[in-house]
Amino acid sequence: MTESSREEIRLQRFKREIKKTVKMTQGSRLYFAVSVLICSFLYINGVGLNDLLERASQLSDKLHSLSTSLTNDLDSHFPPVGRVMMPRPSMCHTSSLQIPNDKDQALKIPEDELLSLARSLLLAWSDPLALLSSEASSLAHPERNTIDSKTKELQDNINSLGAGLEHVFQKMGSSSDNLSSLPFYTSSLGQDKTSRLVNFHFLLSCFRRDSHKIDSFLKVLRCRAAKKRPEMC
Repeated sequence: MTESSREEIRLQRFKREIKKTVKMTQGSRLYFAVSVLICSFLYINGVGLNDLLERASQLSDKLHSLSTSLTNDLDSHFPPVGRVMMPRPSMCHTSSLQIPNDKDQALKIPEDELLSLARSLLLAWSDPLALLSSEASSLAHPERNTIDSKTKELQDNINSLGAGLEHVFQKMGSSSDNLSSLPFYTSSLGQDKTSRLVNFHFLLSCFRRDSHKIDSFLKVLRCRAAKKRPEMC
C-alpha cells in the first residue's frame, strides 16, 4: 500500500469519527470547536511535507534568533560575578542526549531519527521555558519588561513549532514515535536576585544552543525532502 493510500484511509476514518461527534454535539457549544477541528485537519492534510518542513524551519530559525536577542538583552546589564557563577554547558539538562555534532553527521542519520531528536529536544524545553516565562517579569534587570515579552513570545513559538512537528511526524508516516525523556527537576531559579539572574541566563544559553541544533536538524530534513544533494544542504 502506498503512502498516499494510507493517507486517504486515515482521512476517511477521521471524517467518519468527526461525523459521529458532530451528531452528538450539534446544537451545543462544542459544535463550533468540532467544526474548527475539521477545518484544521483538512487544511494540514492538504499541505505537502516540503511546505510543512519549510514552515517548521522558519519557526525554528525564529526561536534561535529570539534566544540570541534575549541573550544580548541579558548581557547588556549582567554582573561580572555572574560569569564566575555560571554553570558549565555540560550541566544543561539536555546534555545527555546523544546528537550529531555537525551537519555532516546529521546528514548520515535517518529522517525519522533526526525528527525524533528535534522533537525530543523541543519537548525537553516545555517545563524550563514555562519557568523562565514565570520568572522573567521579576528579574533584577533594567530590561526585564523586554525580556519578559520576548520570553513569552519564545514560549508561544515553541508551542507552535511542537504542533508543527507533530504534523510533520504524521505526514512522514513513521512507524515509531521514539522520543527521549529529558526530565527537568528545577522548580526555582534561586532565592537571591543574583542567583536568579545567573540561572535565568544559564537556562537561556542552554536553550539557545539547543534551538540551533533543532534548526540545523530541520534544515537537513527540509533539504532531504526537496531531494537536494548533500553538498547543497
